[in-house]
Formats: sequence, C-alpha cells, structure tokens
Amino acid sequence: MGKRREADDFSYVSPVVKYVLFLFNMIFWVISLILVSIGVYARMTKHAEAAMACLTVDPAILLMIVGTLMFLITFCGCIGSLRENICLLQTFCICLTVIFLLQLTAGILGFVFSDKARGKVNEVINRSIIHYRDDLDLQNLIDFGQREFSCCGGVSYKDWSQNMYFNCTDERSRESCAVPFSCCLLSKQETVINTLCGYGMQKLNTVEAGNFIHTSGCIDKLVNWLHSNLYLLGGVALGLAVPQLVGLFLSQNLIQQIKDQIQLQQYNQKHQVDPW
Repeated sequence: MGKRREADDFSYVSPVVKYVLFLFNMIFWVISLILVSIGVYARMTKHAEAAMACLTVDPAILLMIVGTLMFLITFCGCIGSLRENICLLQTFCICLTVIFLLQLTAGILGFVFSDKARGKVNEVINRSIIHYRDDLDLQNLIDFGQREFSCCGGVSYKDWSQNMYFNCTDERSRESCAVPFSCCLLSKQETVINTLCGYGMQKLNTVEAGNFIHTSGCIDKLVNWLHSNLYLLGGVALGLAVPQLVGLFLSQNLIQQIKDQIQLQQYNQKHQVDPW
C-alpha cells in the first residue's frame, strides 16, 4: 500500500504544463490562420497570368505555405496536449526539432558559403526584376527595398535592362532605358513624387546618373546592412528559437508525465493492489 501511495504522489499529469502547452500552441495556431487568410486573399486578388508568371517569387504563396505548416504543427500540439495523446505530441516535437535544425543548418551554410548565397540572392533579384510589372505585390516589395536601402537593381541600376519595359532596345516604349521611380534621389522638401524621374537614366553613365538616381546595387547595400546589424539579426534568430525550445521542453515534459501515468496504471492493473 505504501508503494502505491508513493507512486501516486509522483506520477501525475501536471495541469499547468498541459494547459500552458495548449495555450502556447493555440496562440501560434491563430497566427497561422491569419497568415493563410492573408496569403489566400492576396493570391485571389492577383490576375491569373501574373500569378503564374512569378510563382517562384510570390510572397502570397510563401505566406500560405508557412501558415499551413504552422497550422498543422500547432494543431498536433493543441490536440495532443488537450487529449494527452503521445503520438500527436511526439509528432509536434519531431516537427519542431526538424524546423530548428533546418534553421540552424541554413544559418551555418549561409555563413560558410556566403559567396554562393550571394549568387543565389542575385538570381532571385534578377528574376524579380524581370517580373516587376507582372505582380503588384512584387512591385511594391521591390520599390520598398530600393527606397529603404537607397539602391537600384541587383548589382547596378543597369540591371533594369533585363525587364522588357525598361529595356533600351524597344524605343517605342515610354519606359525604354528607364528605371523605377523608387531608384530616384528624393529631397525631403518634395511633397509629390515624380514617377517619371527615372526615365532615360540607363543612357547615362554612372557619374551622370548619380545626380538623379541611386546607382549602387541592392546586393552590396544588403550585405553592408547585414554586417552592421549582426546583433539585431542575432536577436531575431534567438526570438525564433526560444518559442521552439519552449515548445520542445513543455511537450517532452508532458510526454514523460503521460508515460509515467500509463506505467502506473499498468502496474496497478497487473498487481491489482487494494487501495485500502
């Protein structure tokens, strides 16, 4: 009788761990639904031709994929913790572990193979330049990046010749040899943006064009920004890692408690100990 009471005192499922893990997953489950909703809405508002043209660089698709994966993972965590289901909780743990390891591997590979990563970024930017006019979301994203980093194009402002509208070969186009207005030098006194300020800039050399637009490419500006904001990036990485580690700790703790409770029940059934 003494052994059973001792086992009962130390083998139980903590409601604190159980419901904290449930609320933890519920918060991210709601966030995943919001991400999927935004992605679906953004996707539905696009023209079909434009959407297919730049499928690989569509931010809406990225939101839908991330939101769906987060939904499935947190669903396992929510139901697993609420129902005390070891299978769902282990699935939740495995998914979090895989995601954490992938993030860690990507960070290490990006640091070790920085030159190849730079080349990949250049490919993405060039592909985005080609489809600049095909997707409004992509266009706004590029314009935002060029304004924030005070840059133009990937390597230089002449990268915009890859776009069919800004290419210098078609003299019939009004935008021939132009660059987007987000490349232009804007003074603080200007209240109205001149969207035609980039016209004909590709015909000028770097010194002449520098009087009107940013001539530096966005890749160099991005690399410089990364080097000068390493602490910020480290904080972001830590902010992404902490929730995953907390989820792993809570789920592993709950799994162990459930296993202990099952073992206790099996022990009691096997020995049929009289509680009195």
